[in-house]
Amino acid sequence: MRSILPTAHQDFDFNAELKNTVLILLGILSAAFGLKGFLLTNHFIDGGVTGVSMLLTHIFGLPLAVLVVVINLPFVAIGYKYVGRLFAFKSALAIVGLSLALGLLTFPEITSDKMLTAVFGGVFIGLGIGLAMRGGSVLDGTEIAAVMLSKAYPLFKVSDVILILNIIIFCTAAAFLGIDVAMYSILTYFGASKMIDFLLHGIEQYTGMTIVSAKSEEIRLSITEKLGRGVTIYQGKRGFGKRGANNLEIDIIFTVVTRLEVPALRKEVKRIDPQAFLIQQSIDDTDGGMVKRRALH
Repeated sequence: MRSILPTAHQDFDFNAELKNTVLILLGILSAAFGLKGFLLTNHFIDGGVTGVSMLLTHIFGLPLAVLVVVINLPFVAIGYKYVGRLFAFKSALAIVGLSLALGLLTFPEITSDKMLTAVFGGVFIGLGIGLAMRGGSVLDGTEIAAVMLSKAYPLFKVSDVILILNIIIFCTAAAFLGIDVAMYSILTYFGASKMIDFLLHGIEQYTGMTIVSAKSEEIRLSITEKLGRGVTIYQGKRGFGKRGANNLEIDIIFTVVTRLEVPALRKEVKRIDPQAFLIQQSIDDTDGGMVKRRALH
């Protein structure tokens, strides 16, 4: 699964840690519900380390509650080295909590429909993993394993390693559980991944806009005063291209807006300068500034 691991030490905040604990507990319950209420009864699996545990359960009949701990905790120990003591401690408790929930709690079988199982099983598992990650822990050691392997083999990025690991898992599932089960399990994995993305990045994806124009001051005033957005100004030079070699200094504008606000911004820039050069890039999230304070009119 894709995730964002904490990387910096923070001072202890009781209220924040209480909130994180609640998020982790809710994540454990949601993930356990997705696993026992949907996937296990239909012999589906998920991706990542949890998927490996489920695959071994289906093939050898080993208890999933035990495998989740045995396979995940070594990666949490590695996380202690790469991320920190608090993260490793919280993740270990979260994984043990998930194991206890799988072993002790009873969940009803929600549906036998394979498509509904794949989709909603993935949603509840992704919800659980995402909530646990928001609380500062993980329920699946996949990304820790991917970080470790990417450091050993710098040719591969973390995302590449995760993809390769999951390809191996689902190919193995196809060999032992059947092609149909493997394909439905892939849907489960994608459903879980999308839910994690939603929880980590929110419904509003942000867009960074870089604007190069001879009328940069007029555009800056329009963005800040008319559209109500903050800007950052970079000093640059123009004339490096077929249209000239004047080497003139120019202000380059950078601003961040939500995805729905991009058309209004582009329209305003083109109204002022039809020849303006715009660069658009996706941003997962922002903190501070004026992005979340006021909508474009």
